[in-house]
Amino acid sequence: MTEKLYYQDSHQKEFTARVLSCEWDEKRSCYGVVLDKTVFFPEGGGQYADVGDLNRIPVEDVQEKGDVITHYVKEPLEEGDEVFGSIDYGERFSKMQQHTGEHIVSGLVHKHFGYDNVGFHLGRELVTMDFNGSLTKEQLRMIEREANEAVTSNIPVQVTYPSKEELEGMEYRSKKELTGQVRIVTVPGYDVCACCAPHVVLTGEIGVIRLVDGTKYKGGTRVTMVCGFRALEDCCVKEDNILEISHLLSAKPYEVAEAVKRLWKENQQTKDKLFRMESRYLDGKMEELVSSHPADGPDTDSKGLDCFLLFEEEMDKNAARRFVDTGMHRFKGICGIFIGNDRNGYQYILGSQQVNLRELLKELHQRCPGKGGGKPEMVQGTVSGTRTLLEGFFETLSPM
Repeated sequence: MTEKLYYQDSHQKEFTARVLSCEWDEKRSCYGVVLDKTVFFPEGGGQYADVGDLNRIPVEDVQEKGDVITHYVKEPLEEGDEVFGSIDYGERFSKMQQHTGEHIVSGLVHKHFGYDNVGFHLGRELVTMDFNGSLTKEQLRMIEREANEAVTSNIPVQVTYPSKEELEGMEYRSKKELTGQVRIVTVPGYDVCACCAPHVVLTGEIGVIRLVDGTKYKGGTRVTMVCGFRALEDCCVKEDNILEISHLLSAKPYEVAEAVKRLWKENQQTKDKLFRMESRYLDGKMEELVSSHPADGPDTDSKGLDCFLLFEEEMDKNAARRFVDTGMHRFKGICGIFIGNDRNGYQYILGSQQVNLRELLKELHQRCPGKGGGKPEMVQGTVSGTRTLLEGFFETLSPM
């Protein structure tokens, strides 16, 4: 049995302990070290294990099985020896900020809307919480404000180990059926939840709670959150980005959203104008093809398949598709457009009412490596090779 020092003092950074066993783990290619006590919290409760070292040997991972906690290290430690251990306290404190913040947010969501937290993940950058109900932006803002009121109230976080009888009369959150001794973490007035992880002592230690995103997920809502120093870092990164955009657009920081909207509208207008110009250009090319090829297709003496191909360095994809769609209905055979150059390769769109183009692609990509797909009557993709090689391929095609 490993004594869990992190339950006695979640802020403890260092400790000394005795090595109970050290065995080689073939699967992990590490030594599994069991100590009589530890400050290292193992992976569990929706969060990753603490990091740190034992006798200056980095701890790769920490896992718990039953009452035994195993520390995985690359170098062996002698059984019976006393070791000195330390955790990355900055990382531990950050995790406590996130986890206690999650309890407050989940408790408030349950209190106001009756939704359960059915999925929790505490990552190295973000925290995600999955609720089994829909939450609007306005509702999340309300939850965020109340959660930060809990922070400013600096409420003591309570940890208790109620008896089975006491537990039966309690209302508390839990994502799974529990057996044995249950550890209850309570933020008075906000949340009561079964949890095995270390938490801050006072809610004021959490710092700011920021709900940075809320998206639909499996019929409910996935909420993304950052707390404390992570929230500060998140704000700094976003502020830097806003200031840079502000300078680029010559707009005040609080006006960048409107400036970006105007820029997007102008860009869309430019794209629409370009589409119309390129469409007119392609219409001209189409008329050239019509005048140079009879409407009823190739000459009866021709042994090849009629292919109408256009090569362009640059072209709007929508205009290109419009060109191919028009051509495949005006000509027999294949109408296609290749956008790019011999050096970087080509993007293509091919259309035909007579040829199964999906079958044709197999042969094309054997000759000119690339990838593509689509329906039998229209395909698109990328291909490498020269224009001469591509034109040569289509010239050798036989009528189908």
